[in-house]
Amino acid sequence: MNGASTSTAKTSHQEDDFHWIALSDLMSSLMMIFLFLALLYMVQVTRTHAIETEVRVTAVESRQAIYQALDEEFREDLVRWNAEFDRPTLTLRFREPDVLFDRNSARIKPEFDAILRDFLPRYVAQLRPFREVIREIRVEGHTSSEWSPNTSPLDAYFANMDLSQQRTQAVLRFAYGLDSLQPESWFRERIAAVGLSSSRPVRDASGREDPRASRRVEFSVLTDFEARLLEPIKLDGASVDRK
Repeated sequence: MNGASTSTAKTSHQEDDFHWIALSDLMSSLMMIFLFLALLYMVQVTRTHAIETEVRVTAVESRQAIYQALDEEFREDLVRWNAEFDRPTLTLRFREPDVLFDRNSARIKPEFDAILRDFLPRYVAQLRPFREVIREIRVEGHTSSEWSPNTSPLDAYFANMDLSQQRTQAVLRFAYGLDSLQPESWFRERIAAVGLSSSRPVRDASGREDPRASRRVEFSVLTDFEARLLEPIKLDGASVDRK
């Protein structure tokens, strides 16, 4: 009887040992899988960060190169055009309203006609080497908030919206009509005309609108690096969404 009990106890103990060993092996396997997944995740995060850093560095370098090319080309012209070049936004701003258009008119004045004939071919030539990273070349028309004395602010805004859109379309048609730009298909594919009415007025030191300075035409360069940062990163045939 004692021998049977001892044998049963040994068998039960062996079964317990077997179960613990199996459970231990299972836990070890799960731990190895977890460590592998954690390591894989860390590798993906590291590579994603490296690619994003590379995109940002490339963006900074390319924007700097675009700025330098345009600055060197037009530095001597800005004063006589009464224009300025904003480095952070890569915006070249024509800010002499008496030269651009007649009041409440979308007809390009002869002075601005001469400027555009000089400016546009040189502008496109400087941007051509960067066409692969340029998403859009935007022509923006800005007005003051002024209109006729009895016009409500809302009606004045929409009247100026129509006017600013007509003016940028006039500039766009002018650019399309230049013989020197006919071969520049990439430029025509990327240029866009936007009329912004008085939504972005220029203000003086006291915070009041400067109507004269608000009436302006701007050419801005938009790159595609923001879109690249939002694209999925491909890692060894797979893609990782950045959110």
